[in-house]
Amino acid sequence: MPETSPASGSAAAGSSTTGSSTTGSSTTGSSTTGSSTTDGSVTAADVEYAVRLAVDTLRGAEASDWDAKAGSLEWDCWETVEHLADDLFSYAAQLGPRNPPSDTHVPFVWSRKEPGGPANVVFADRAAGPAGLLQVLEACGALLAAVVRTTPPTVRAHHVFGAADPEGFAAMGVVETLVHLHDVAEGLGLVRTPDAALCDRVLTRLFPDAPADTPRWPTLLWATGRTDLPDRPRPTRWRWYGAPAHERQP
Repeated sequence: MPETSPASGSAAAGSSTTGSSTTGSSTTGSSTTGSSTTDGSVTAADVEYAVRLAVDTLRGAEASDWDAKAGSLEWDCWETVEHLADDLFSYAAQLGPRNPPSDTHVPFVWSRKEPGGPANVVFADRAAGPAGLLQVLEACGALLAAVVRTTPPTVRAHHVFGAADPEGFAAMGVVETLVHLHDVAEGLGLVRTPDAALCDRVLTRLFPDAPADTPRWPTLLWATGRTDLPDRPRPTRWRWYGAPAHERQP
């Protein structure tokens, strides 16, 4: 999570590196959609849906493709999935202590395998191949879902974009998963479009300034610097707001 990533809103105050202008296709991402909550909240089930969508999409990629660049990112597809798994693990870890940190990260040691690669705690064993990499992603997603599901909603933990509650970390995990799936799928020549209602819920939760009258998946890509919208060029810097709406600092 402390990685200053060109791909992710999880650590830097936006990014000058943008993603692809590809916004997916009309193909639905999965036969199972995100949770349908009556209050519009983002839940552990949404994390599970997003990770399942990513794993099911990427499972068909050829082993030789994983060194391809992940969309417009500087990382390759393998590194980007490792970074995603590390994000999900880190979000779970932030909520895990009995007294979560309020001003810093849980002090794991992050390291880089390659110069310019992501700084992670979590890495996949290359000898296990893509199937092993996706199992690592599934495991980290399951950790976040379990922690979100069992942590009281009154708990807050540090994030650089605002101290977040369990729902906030769930929403961050969903965004990380969907947009990095987009990056990796572009690198591997795959396309999946996630559930529009889920995109709408995470936009509402994390991106209060995003337009509300545009298609939800392209808008999420726009909000994370990956595409243009009509009359709205892609932002070169962006951020989200992890704190609940009534606790956000101006």
